[in-house]
Amino acid sequence: MTTALVAGAALVAAGIPLSLSRGPAALVVALVGLVVLAAAALGVLIDGAPVGAAFHDGVEPRLGLDGLSAFFLLVLAAAAVPAFLYASDALRDSPVRRPLTALTAAFVLALVGVLAARDAVTFLAFWELMTLVPAVAILVARRDAAVRRAVFVYLAITHIGGAGVWVAMLTLAHEHALGGRLAADGPQLLVLVSALIGFGTKAGLMPLHAWLPRAHPVAPSHLSALMSGVMLKIALYGLVRVAFEWAGPPPLWLGIALLTVGAVSALGGVLYALVQRELKRLLAFSSIENVGIVSLALGAAAVLGAEGEAAWSAVAFGAALLHVANHAAFKGLLFLGAGAFAHETDGLSLDRLGGLLRRMPWTGWTFLLGCAAIAGLPPLNGFVSEWLTLQSLLHVGYADAAGVSVAGVLAAAALAVTAALAVFCFVKVAGLVLLGEPRTPEAAAARERPVATRAALALSGAFCVALAATAGLLLPTLSALGPARPAPAAGIDLDLPGTGGLPALGLVVGLTALVALVWRVTSSGPRAAVAPAWTCGQRVEPSLWWTGAGFTKPLRLMLEAVYRPRREVRIDERPGIVVAVRHRSEVPQLFDTVLYGPALRVALRGAAAARRLQSGSLRAYVLYLLGLLLALLALLRLGVLG
Repeated sequence: MTTALVAGAALVAAGIPLSLSRGPAALVVALVGLVVLAAAALGVLIDGAPVGAAFHDGVEPRLGLDGLSAFFLLVLAAAAVPAFLYASDALRDSPVRRPLTALTAAFVLALVGVLAARDAVTFLAFWELMTLVPAVAILVARRDAAVRRAVFVYLAITHIGGAGVWVAMLTLAHEHALGGRLAADGPQLLVLVSALIGFGTKAGLMPLHAWLPRAHPVAPSHLSALMSGVMLKIALYGLVRVAFEWAGPPPLWLGIALLTVGAVSALGGVLYALVQRELKRLLAFSSIENVGIVSLALGAAAVLGAEGEAAWSAVAFGAALLHVANHAAFKGLLFLGAGAFAHETDGLSLDRLGGLLRRMPWTGWTFLLGCAAIAGLPPLNGFVSEWLTLQSLLHVGYADAAGVSVAGVLAAAALAVTAALAVFCFVKVAGLVLLGEPRTPEAAAARERPVATRAALALSGAFCVALAATAGLLLPTLSALGPARPAPAAGIDLDLPGTGGLPALGLVVGLTALVALVWRVTSSGPRAAVAPAWTCGQRVEPSLWWTGAGFTKPLRLMLEAVYRPRREVRIDERPGIVVAVRHRSEVPQLFDTVLYGPALRVALRGAAAARRLQSGSLRAYVLYLLGLLLALLALLRLGVLG
């Protein structure tokens, strides 16, 4: 397995120089490398035997896999194969095809490095590469001012917040706790708070999420699929490593904190996704929602573990990992589908699409499958993990401690509302994008994408169905990767509570066959004659059709105190005659208004004050040094510097 891990990583790395000379060869080599990596990860999961898995506190680079990192590596490989297939079509005529392909391979290699790292230095080195490479790739693909601004925000927030990752990892290495447990008298509070901030920033948990809806929409679609489907989850991998393994059993307060940020992220993400007018930005906010759901499951696992409920803690942990895989599958599918639509319609404004299901049937039907999966509709994969998470949260509500019980009930309510709003959100998406008449000439002229794109979408859709069909088989294995490790390795069947209602393979196959039969019958019969719609005597014009804003208007009115929309109405008139009425509205992000905006203004004022110190005068700088020297002498005299 060690040889397979190294060989797979080497093949992915070989795609970097090959992409600069021979594009098809680079694709084949990278795909073979991903298959080898998937085989290595699957072997570790099946055999249960770690490969060079021991972490060490030294600076000698070391790679290896254990069950947890093997699971995330398998998710990475499954998400990267469709992304590479899609990119082979999408970048075919791009002037930056070769550098962008090389950067994509480098990004995947950085993701692999984070998962395979067995020491703090290697982990942090690949962690920084994981942040920097997609930023460079976005700037290679697009260079306009808005994109540069989005990349700057992405790098600024992830590096400032990511300092917590450095603090947590270096503290654990100093305490000799990598790969083990932090001593009882160790700095557990420092490590856990730093890890929650650092890894939570990269994962996109609110309120540290501000970079995500800016960076993901401007990235090429295959990179968006990898960033949203995999990079965010690898941040959660780091959080799980630190909080559930290296820093000791997670304390109760950490479970409550994860429940809180998870509920805020899930609800906030779906609420802001609902009011977006651009498809990829909507999907970015939906990623925040789904990361919040994973956080809710991890919080339930921590709380139930602290309360002594080992079996239910294992269920919650397994639900978290299952949702990691589910989100990687359906979010990759949706981002790749959005990219296919953008290539044909020259834009992703929801109010300028429509009718794409008939014009791009392959892409449209797979995209519809992704919408149903992410909305949590049974029996697809999104429903399974959300249902298990909800059951775990309800069990938290039965805790003896009143505070813990209230937290569980509120978290369960937040998840239930989130699930309902997600259905509302993706009904809107499917209706505006796929159904109705095309709203622009570009949408009317859309045609199906080439075979590689269709293969990528079909493969992602197949992953969604397969995860739903095998959830009952996967859950015991995933639950055994948690801190309790309740253990098929000991030869004991893991009888998990609350899993009897999981969709079985027969149910999924039966429903799939039923859908195929209905589609066959309806598509082979006589078609209804097309007739004009009755609009009370008016002409049928695109400007009168239903819009995304109209779809969510009742919700925005109900939650006006949360959304705080900004409206501007301009009336052009001549004496006694109204010529035109122009309406403009936007929904600002609450955290931008109340948190990041004030912090930025304070930082800019501080920078302006500090800039005045740079007078360019040598005498002024000598005075500064003299003042510093006098201050240090005074502190020494007072014994402050000892």
